[in-house]
Amino acid sequence: MRPGVFWKAFILCRSRRCRIKFLAQNRFALPVLGALFVLGFGLSGCRQDMHNQPKFIPLRSNTFFPDQRSARDPVPGTVARDQLDEDTYLFTGKHGNVLGNELPDEIKKEVSKEEDMHRFLLHGQERYTIYCTPCHARVGDGRGMIVQRGYKQPPSFHEQRLRNAPLGHFFDVMSNGFGAMPDYAAQIKPEDRWAIAAYIRALQRSQNAKQDDLSSQERNTSNGSSPEASKVPADSKTREPEGGAKP
Repeated sequence: MRPGVFWKAFILCRSRRCRIKFLAQNRFALPVLGALFVLGFGLSGCRQDMHNQPKFIPLRSNTFFPDQRSARDPVPGTVARDQLDEDTYLFTGKHGNVLGNELPDEIKKEVSKEEDMHRFLLHGQERYTIYCTPCHARVGDGRGMIVQRGYKQPPSFHEQRLRNAPLGHFFDVMSNGFGAMPDYAAQIKPEDRWAIAAYIRALQRSQNAKQDDLSSQERNTSNGSSPEASKVPADSKTREPEGGAKP
């Protein structure tokens, strides 16, 4: 064997043995180096550019404008989408400064039929149950559940003052609040506020109904007699059975 071949084999074996020995003695070196690399890479990406970005925060000062206000006034004459309130009475319940006592024309068109009005009142009852009963109770006497737990009691809808109040009064109170009651303009849209006001009027009527408010058929039913009985001739009630025998 030539000497050059022997030395090449010896050097190759020696270097391989050194590599194996290095890896065996430092089996934890690679994981540690990998963790340090990942940590360094992560820290290098943790910057404040996204947090301290040049943006306008509402109600906070900003030096970009001369008055240092970040919130800007809308351009004169512009109207936000779906906020063109052409029917003033629909959105305020007032004719000028006077509260109205009728439904807006837009709603009147939708409840022109009896079944539509019935559906409208049922919707008002549903909205009333959700938003009003916690304070005003289901019958409107002002003794709702949170009132029984210490909240200030609102007046009863069945007081003469509120029975005489126009329909727009209830819409205005729901829109702007009154006394301890906050406004519900953000929670209840205008059409639903009118539905609630109409239901309150029906609720007042139901709790203060009189005999004269009923039709003749309803009076007969409430007195315990059927409508058919009222149509029976008077002489038939005293007529004796055939044959002359009395019962």
